Amino acid sequence: MSSVASRSTNHARNAAAWLTMAWVTALIATLSAVFIGEVLGRTPCVLCWYQRIFMFPLVVVLGVACYRGDLGAWRYALPLAGAGAGFAAYHTLLYWRVIEPEIVACSAEASCSGAGMAIFGSIPLPFLSLIAFTFVVLSLLLVRFHSKK
Repeated sequence: MSSVASRSTNHARNAAAWLTMAWVTALIATLSAVFIGEVLGRTPCVLCWYQRIFMFPLVVVLGVACYRGDLGAWRYALPLAGAGAGFAAYHTLLYWRVIEPEIVACSAEASCSGAGMAIFGSIPLPFLSLIAFTFVVLSLLLVRFHSKK
């Protein structure tokens, strides 16, 4: 096999691995959100719901892309992940009180500001969502990079 073909195969393999990592991240984030809401009984606030709106479809979109080997999936998954990351970043900044809310994001029934909405007592759920979305975005950008070679 020529070195050019070998490099092309390695790039395709790397792109597929990053696509799979994006899917696994979205799957873990989705299962975690469902577990926290349904098993632990913690009601998500409005901003949490917006983040779910963008994360949950990523599981299906990226899962089908992995199954079919569609390395062009970054084109339609990246806008979902980017929008979700925007909501997660805004929510995280609200949680840490870096920015003041113009509109109250959390109601009395569903608040993300309490200690119950932190993992290990100190890592807030909005920040975990931001980490997940950021990893999905970076993974999809790496898919794009490796699939262009």
